[in-house]
Amino acid sequence: MGCKYEVKDIKNKNYILVLTVLTLTIGFGVYVYGVEKVDNKDNTLQLASESPNIKTKYIEEIIESTKENVDLTKNKSSEVKIDWNLTLVNSENKVPDNYIVSLENIDQYRKFDSRAIDFLNKMLSDMKKDGIKDIWVQSAYRSIESQYKVFEEQVQQYMKQGKSREEAEDLTQKEINKPGYSEHNLGLAVDFNYVNNQFENTKAFVWLKKNAEKYGFILRYEKEKENITGVEYEPWHWRYVGQEHAKKINEMNMCLEEYIDFLKK
Repeated sequence: MGCKYEVKDIKNKNYILVLTVLTLTIGFGVYVYGVEKVDNKDNTLQLASESPNIKTKYIEEIIESTKENVDLTKNKSSEVKIDWNLTLVNSENKVPDNYIVSLENIDQYRKFDSRAIDFLNKMLSDMKKDGIKDIWVQSAYRSIESQYKVFEEQVQQYMKQGKSREEAEDLTQKEINKPGYSEHNLGLAVDFNYVNNQFENTKAFVWLKKNAEKYGFILRYEKEKENITGVEYEPWHWRYVGQEHAKKINEMNMCLEEYIDFLKK
């Protein structure tokens, strides 16, 4: 609702500004016409010769002022606050420098964002109640240092296959984001089970596809979105975005990149 009235205000402001320009232009023209009729011949000739330049300059100043006001209004209307749970991290967007990671333990080894961990635990608990026993968290939060290790190990694997360093890094980035450019560095992403495509064939995956949005999670890297996310299909990788956003993302068949663009527009 807020956006609707804001757009309406912008249109009203633009309409008023246009009317002001027209009114001033007409008024100034009438003024010049009256002055040019002055009986004093010298004054008449002087004003008649100078008035076009004066009038043009005056109108241009008004138009420029109008443009500035319109541009400022547009800038204000386009400002969109993105919630912490929608923080976009990918190959082109690193973890913000001022981002604070607040963590709690899932178990002895794994951690997750403290603001979202209750939703993760509740989801896992409900899965088990529904008979999904073969489900566990393989990977969740990773520090920048841990991410570097995971990334570098994969790079080395490709280099052993004869790839150059550059080629190996490019191939690795399709599977693992660079340190600082991974959602795992946010503490909002979770990988399930053996972290391979076979997860797609499990009852756990079917359950998640149907129910994960109720707990605020989305399948982050889908097959048909690879050209947008820049990451190959990962059925095991799920991301917390919040219940409301998860539902909307699924309804609109969007990935997170598309959804954030949608919110900004």
